Amino acid sequence: MRLGVIDVGSNTVNMLIVDAYPGAHPLPAHSHKITLRLSEHVTDDGRIGDEGRDRLVDFVGECLDLAEEKGAESLVGFATSAIRDAPNGDDVLEAVRSRHDVDLQVMTGEDEARHTFLAARRWFGWSSGTLLMIDIGGGSLELATGMDEEPDVAISLQLGAGRITRDHLVGDPPQAEAIRAARKYVRAEIAAAARPIIKHPDANRVVGTSKTMRSLARICGAAPSREGPYVTRLLERSRLTDELSRLADMTLAERRALPGVSGSRAPQLLGGAIVAEAAMDLLGVDSLEICPWAMREGVILRLLDHSGT
Repeated sequence: MRLGVIDVGSNTVNMLIVDAYPGAHPLPAHSHKITLRLSEHVTDDGRIGDEGRDRLVDFVGECLDLAEEKGAESLVGFATSAIRDAPNGDDVLEAVRSRHDVDLQVMTGEDEARHTFLAARRWFGWSSGTLLMIDIGGGSLELATGMDEEPDVAISLQLGAGRITRDHLVGDPPQAEAIRAARKYVRAEIAAAARPIIKHPDANRVVGTSKTMRSLARICGAAPSREGPYVTRLLERSRLTDELSRLADMTLAERRALPGVSGSRAPQLLGGAIVAEAAMDLLGVDSLEICPWAMREGVILRLLDHSGT
């Protein structure tokens, strides 16, 4: 079946059209995305502003037209932390529903972790044993671990790269005091919540997902995307610590010039590095492997599991 999935994230809104069948590798057929940064279209009280809402409504309309053009048999959509955390998130979803008759489902943080973990498990397979997954989005950090397709522990924290940047890293570049305060805050939040992960049996394989993790791995020496998804890409904590010191002194323009860093991701690269290094350090991870699949693929796999098609 040809399936369209709309993913409303904190940074981008992305529609992926795939040819997907139970037991088969989902094959991407087309993608369409916009860098919306909903987390930045917020008022002082955290509400999503009219501009962000209207741009989302318009983009969903574009996705519907494209899905029809490309022959998608069905279309599903979900929203994550940017909508979930906004006081007027339901109003934004209603605006989409009333204009396009599309019901975007809000995913909980724990569900984000579970779907992403499923994607990582399917990508690496059963031979990986117990998995530990670290996923850094724009609005939240997800951690999960276990030896099955459903993790034994799934945690979501409001430590996304975009959120940390917006709330703690003002300036170009940010002041050293602000960076130290951000690192202290991130580490305290992870340490307070990660005990169930730390108590879990040691992982046989640690994986990192999301565009932020891929960008960090790239600046730390991993292969470029043009070499394809099957190349092993590692993120070493010692190298990340060195790069974090360098990122702290860089301007936004300098970060945009780094290999593998898109213009839209450069503003939050420092925030993502702070979160990634803290998570790896506090969880005792020296090295992790980048997984090309993440939550969107997990959603597709779960839909196929329940479709009976």
